[in-house]
Amino acid sequence: MHVLQVSCYCDPLNRSPEELLAAWQALGGVAGAVAQQGVQVTVLQPAARDAVLQREGAELHFVRERQGTGMRRALGLWASPVRRNVTRRARQLRPDLVHFHGLSFPLHVRQLQRSLPGVPVLVQDHADPLHASWRHPLYRWGLARVNGVAFTSRAQAARFVDAGILRSGMPIFEVLESSSRFTPGDRDNARAETGVYGDPCFVWVGRLDDNKDPLTVIEALCRSMPQLRDPHCWFCYTDAPRLGAVRERLASAPELAPRLHLLGEVPHATVELLCRAADFLVLGSHREGSGYAVIEALACGTTPLVTDIPSFRKITADGSAGGLSPPGDADAMARNILAWSKRDMQQLRQAARAHFEHALSFDAVGAQLRDAYESVLRES
Repeated sequence: MHVLQVSCYCDPLNRSPEELLAAWQALGGVAGAVAQQGVQVTVLQPAARDAVLQREGAELHFVRERQGTGMRRALGLWASPVRRNVTRRARQLRPDLVHFHGLSFPLHVRQLQRSLPGVPVLVQDHADPLHASWRHPLYRWGLARVNGVAFTSRAQAARFVDAGILRSGMPIFEVLESSSRFTPGDRDNARAETGVYGDPCFVWVGRLDDNKDPLTVIEALCRSMPQLRDPHCWFCYTDAPRLGAVRERLASAPELAPRLHLLGEVPHATVELLCRAADFLVLGSHREGSGYAVIEALACGTTPLVTDIPSFRKITADGSAGGLSPPGDADAMARNILAWSKRDMQQLRQAARAHFEHALSFDAVGAQLRDAYESVLRES
């Protein structure tokens, strides 16, 4: 079985193929994980220049493509230029199956299927939004002939089916978008290296925006703190449109300020150390395509206390590997914080890492994709 993994997303920074591989670890990691399952895997990725690289048993073809104009970018990913060089290379590679990344490229999917008649296509969601209803016919047309779709959680497909974008009865597979190379480490050493502390020690990894909902998490921490020994939470983030509101909340409660620490943006290697140092990861997301921060935390043996949304439910095995509470519900999250803080931390660390290795590792992702590919080929 020869599987061609195709992306039509162009890097806005125009980085070299080698730089892309370093920055987008999932690019080679997922392909390599499938290759380890005995599948021949080739990756097709638009890039600033042509190159063919080998990584972890997979062959990666970087194909030069032009960026979209300002107008195309304003219209969205669906309007980006059809990747003709990618399509031409796909025909030359003669795959048995195409694994296309992203539901936001209906024109590109349709063009690829025209170029590869009879080759089944599996399309994978990557936190793709449900666009305005006037665009639905375009998406419905572009995705009408695909042979299956993959989401982190099957429940995430419902809104696309309800909107008529995905046909009723479309085969749906549960597959993680990626995994993590993070590993557990000594907690005390990680705390000494990063300077963080707390009993318990919480970490936040993600944007400070309305979707991640830092204000609800802060309120939950505030309500639980009187019953905790010496709690501290460390926030690392990139984009922060709600930073002003967070600072206002801290200023309004002097008892919070010494316990909630705004670290800002940190290197990815430091995120690993922070996860090793922390007892819990906290996030208040209302929606996520997957949840890399949750996966990374579990890889380090850190228990997530997050929201009860489909992707987090899947990643935590319905809450057995982490606490779940309804989005926007500070009381419920505070109760989760208190309940999980009473557990044995060493046992939690061991259980978190064991769950990661079993269900979330690259080996697990590779097996999930192999099974999906085999199913699509059987039914096509």
